[in-house]
Amino acid sequence: MKVGLLQFNVLAGNRKSNEETVSRYMVEAIEHKPDVLLLPEMWTGGYDLPNLAAFADDTQGEPTGAFLRHWAQQVGATIVGGSTPVASGERFTNAMFAYNAMGERLLSYEKVHLFGLMGEDRYMAAGQQAGNFQIDSVPCAAIICYDLRFPEWIRKTVLHGCHILFVPAQWPMSRLDHWRILLQARAIENQCYVIACNRTGRDEKGVLFAGHSMVVDPWGKVLADAGEPEGWLWVEIDLAQVEKVRNKIPVFRDRRPNLY
Repeated sequence: MKVGLLQFNVLAGNRKSNEETVSRYMVEAIEHKPDVLLLPEMWTGGYDLPNLAAFADDTQGEPTGAFLRHWAQQVGATIVGGSTPVASGERFTNAMFAYNAMGERLLSYEKVHLFGLMGEDRYMAAGQQAGNFQIDSVPCAAIICYDLRFPEWIRKTVLHGCHILFVPAQWPMSRLDHWRILLQARAIENQCYVIACNRTGRDEKGVLFAGHSMVVDPWGKVLADAGEPEGWLWVEIDLAQVEKVRNKIPVFRDRRPNLY
């Protein structure tokens, strides 16, 4: 499976500019003939939380859904669309959609753990369901940024079936070490690929984001790291490695859920 991760500087509240940036990179992606593409968290307008209503999607996930469907069909790949704010009553959810090359929606996941340090819990409602889905019969799952710090939630998700865990994020440079370690830990303990896409640049408050989108294999080895520059990270993964690792060290068989 050939995977592309797009990291870029998300402009606060500026859906038009962010869509133009993603569209430019999608044109570039066509020649790479990818199978799956991943975008960062809140890529449509960043964490401009007081002004979410100006750029958020409606309750059906539009217009982001139409944008992702269009490019999934144009590129001929599944797009795991990072996340975007979606209207939900008097609040919003931090929602993630995926579409296949035929424009069919595969996933709708709402971030379960809201990040109070960025005020997310004051403007958004938390999700309630796991983000399991399939890409061409490959069992996958999705979490969003802060969810990464909750291994019990990820293990519950993986137990539903997961060979690839997708993680879009807006993770700061000040906690880059945590980003690397947590991604590797989640890959090792769940014996699956972890494909994580982070934004770059500074937000309107001056927070510097780390970039360093990366792909980690089921042994915990970092197969590729994008560093800080904007652009695509291209990686080919061998999905047969998942079962090989799970057979080598059968942690799922040896679990003792009667105790925990």
